[in-house]
Amino acid sequence: MPSGLIALLDDVATLTKLAASSMDDIGAAVGKAGSKAAGVVIDDTAVTPRYVTGLSPERELPIIGKIAVGSLKNKLLIILPVALFLSWLGGRLGFDFITPLLMLGGSYLCFEGAEKLWEKLSGTKHDDAALLACDEPEELEKRQVAGAIRTDFILSAEIMVIALAALELDALWLEAIVLAVVGIAITLLVYGSVGLIVKLDDIGLHICKRGGATAGFGRALVRGVPKLLAALSVVGTAAMLWVGGQILLHGMEVLHIGEALPHLTHALAERGAAAIGFWQGFWAWALNALFGAIVGIVVGGIIVAVLHALPKKDKQKEATA
Repeated sequence: MPSGLIALLDDVATLTKLAASSMDDIGAAVGKAGSKAAGVVIDDTAVTPRYVTGLSPERELPIIGKIAVGSLKNKLLIILPVALFLSWLGGRLGFDFITPLLMLGGSYLCFEGAEKLWEKLSGTKHDDAALLACDEPEELEKRQVAGAIRTDFILSAEIMVIALAALELDALWLEAIVLAVVGIAITLLVYGSVGLIVKLDDIGLHICKRGGATAGFGRALVRGVPKLLAALSVVGTAAMLWVGGQILLHGMEVLHIGEALPHLTHALAERGAAAIGFWQGFWAWALNALFGAIVGIVVGGIIVAVLHALPKKDKQKEATA
């Protein structure tokens, strides 16, 4: 009996060690996967505030909450199982399904960023008519939330697939846990940050009403929030372009399709950073981001031309004919 108890305790100790080792693996994998997806996280955080711009202030947080729930559903119920299945299937068939999917999503990000540039230059917005035609606040809110969740699906897919590509775990269940943790953590981070950003002006007003020495800080918040939102819009567009372009460059390198271009951009970035001579790591990253943005503008511009500019010219020709 004592020997049996000792054997049981030994088994429990072994299982505990294995569980602790697995938790260490999960923690390290979560950190690595999350850092790889950081660029898209910045993009997601910068893009989302525009979906509550112009809506009633008391509806801002509920709308962000709805988008966050939709984002979690995107990540955990759709993207995670599909990504794991394709990764497993690719391992069995010896085919990389993940990189082409990443490149497809990267192309969409390039399109979104280039479309925003085109809208800024042309002074038009493709979704204005649909939104302006909506008189009911509830319907407008539904459309804004639906549009945000659609955009989030692409960004969430990029985050989850990038995270999956960064994992080096043997067990499928460990990958599932890591992806779920990454998905939940990033969703909380992104939409928590967005909620704070859009309520900064309300916080500023509250501080102003309290008066005292902090009233000046409150007024600065109220004045600064519109500028912050405008800056985030610019950052979001830039992030779409550089993240999308870098995803395409990386995919070309992995799939050996026109890999001379990504090799050239890496070499130019390294030489440029070396020529600057200080903060070489930062400048190498910045130059790689710049080259990625250039690729994003070119690829996204082509897609925008096909979907918007060329059809508009055809309609103009038909109208004048």
